[in-house]
Amino acid sequence: MDKTTHLQKLRDVILEWNEKINVTAIRDPEEFDRKNVRDSLSICGLPEYEAARTVLDLGTGGGFPGLPLAVQSPEKAFVLADAVGKKLKVVQAAAQELGLVNVETVHARAEDMAKTKTHREHYDLAVSRAVANMATLSEYCLPFVRVGGFFIAYKTEDAAEEIEAAKPAIAKLGGRILRIDKPSPNNDEPSSGHTLVVVEKIAKTPKEYPRKAGTPGKDPLK
Repeated sequence: MDKTTHLQKLRDVILEWNEKINVTAIRDPEEFDRKNVRDSLSICGLPEYEAARTVLDLGTGGGFPGLPLAVQSPEKAFVLADAVGKKLKVVQAAAQELGLVNVETVHARAEDMAKTKTHREHYDLAVSRAVANMATLSEYCLPFVRVGGFFIAYKTEDAAEEIEAAKPAIAKLGGRILRIDKPSPNNDEPSSGHTLVVVEKIAKTPKEYPRKAGTPGKDPLK
């Protein structure tokens, strides 16, 4: 099965599950392809993604961006983590049906998972499309990234002020913003609405981060 067919099957599997469990608000197949699949794949070609061998998708929800990336990059090892167990069951079922042997799922809160030796500062790359403040996302994701690795956040196009305000928090966590990329749509396709914030991990994250469960979301670092 080629990658295009594989991605189409992924769409069909998730939309079928969506009839039983609310995995995504997007039900139209064409819109699903654009907003979930192609948007997830917008980091492909970035040098930080291409060089990564271990990738963590934190707050994966219904499996995005992790599942499309796992189809596209069978040579990479993906861990898809989320605190919502019912969505992860769908992700596991989809990975199994698609025969994705490079996908592992973890049911945990980021604040707890990041304190474990197995996952802390282990990954070449962390990615997240989760809807959260950039400072909050950085506190969740950067503790998982090894020094020399990267965190890439999918943020909305109007998040420039939020991203700028997160710089002190990112520095406290051992990172620095390397650049912000705006993926170019193919042909006449509409934009996904996302920019990609590339954060480099330049120092170890202090032990006190992430703070206890719930705190990063309620009280973002400044």
